Amino acid sequence: MRSKIAAFAVASSLLAVSACGGTDKGGSDAGKDANGPVKVEFLSVQQSTDNWPTILSDLMTGYSAQHAGSALTNTFVAQTDLDQKLQLLGAQNSLPVLFNAPNTPAAQAQLGNTGKALDLEAKLTELGVIDKVSPAAISVIKQLQGGKMYALPFEMNIEGIWYNKKIFADNGIAEPRTWDELTAAAATLQGKGIQPFAASGVEGWPITRLLGDYIFRLLGPDALKKVADGQAKLTDPPYVQAAQAIADLGKKGYFGKGVTSLEYQPAEDLFLQGKAGMFYMGSWATGDFNDAKKNKIGADNIGFVPFPAVTGGVGNAEQTPMNVGLPTMVSAKAYTPAVAEWLKYLASNYGDTALAKKGLISGFKASTPPADLPATTKLVQGRIEGTKEPVLWFEALFSAKATSVSQKNAARLLTGSMSPQDFMSSVQDALAG
Repeated sequence: MRSKIAAFAVASSLLAVSACGGTDKGGSDAGKDANGPVKVEFLSVQQSTDNWPTILSDLMTGYSAQHAGSALTNTFVAQTDLDQKLQLLGAQNSLPVLFNAPNTPAAQAQLGNTGKALDLEAKLTELGVIDKVSPAAISVIKQLQGGKMYALPFEMNIEGIWYNKKIFADNGIAEPRTWDELTAAAATLQGKGIQPFAASGVEGWPITRLLGDYIFRLLGPDALKKVADGQAKLTDPPYVQAAQAIADLGKKGYFGKGVTSLEYQPAEDLFLQGKAGMFYMGSWATGDFNDAKKNKIGADNIGFVPFPAVTGGVGNAEQTPMNVGLPTMVSAKAYTPAVAEWLKYLASNYGDTALAKKGLISGFKASTPPADLPATTKLVQGRIEGTKEPVLWFEALFSAKATSVSQKNAARLLTGSMSPQDFMSSVQDALAG
């Protein structure tokens, strides 16, 4: 498949030199005694004071109480340098016990398929803790990694439309359940001088997320996998119809005049300052929603509605867009009985620790959630637990080149400087190139 060539190029370069040998630095201290200490290095795109390393450090503190001498080391690498770093470590056969996965799903799958990364569904089942992982998280990871679970879900995010309850109530707007109701709500807000949507045109992906969701609602949850597999093209009429629907929102001015120059944080601020009625975003934003310094409209004033149904579409609003952030893999070579015991402990305790320490919902189940969880966090938790069929996002299965083309041109789709047909053609050409 030509459409997969670009995506697999990163994976191929990452693994081509794996036969060169080298020492196993990642597992040298891991230990063969399951009851003994474990030394875990985590190659992470987050600093030691950020979410994942902080949670893992807290877990290791608890683990070391029963396994004296155990320790966690966080090794930071910028996300833009991650693939190159993994390539180097792969060449040296020195991948650490834990490492953030490559930036493309194809490279992630290739690491697992070639035996570099552990098959975690198999191992967690063997360890008796697969039930500690949310079925939705497993489903998302498998969609990204060729039907296998080669990653740990340190995050679990849903996506949808957050809205200002007071603005909706003051203007007689009910939660939109269909695309027609959503556009009617936007028209009402526009007529009252309220910007309907806030989105970052600079980032691009908050706009293409809308496009992907419309495609899922119109054509079903496998619509973009068909494109990635070459069974359909983005230039096919139904896909262009979806791009036209998003372009129409922009043509009517529903994103405001400055969308092309708006960064992520200012776009979020428009919503949290009550200057925009709706904000499509993932649940990672709840951290800001729960921050009284950033949120001027109040957390209790924020509602959530799934992306609405499209008339005549075969998809439905129960097919929730989800992601697991940048997943984390386990080195197959560094896997020892001591690492297995640590992994079992991690799977059993990560969900509760993440929620209690950081208010972070992960792909691991929390058995004893804090009683004082913010309302938005509870809302997200309930949505995740109730999701039966998660879907991905517009560029999830695309090559790096196609992703870049899509997100760089997203704002042009809204402003009309690029037609829906030309936009979809440009991304399709990048997939095939």
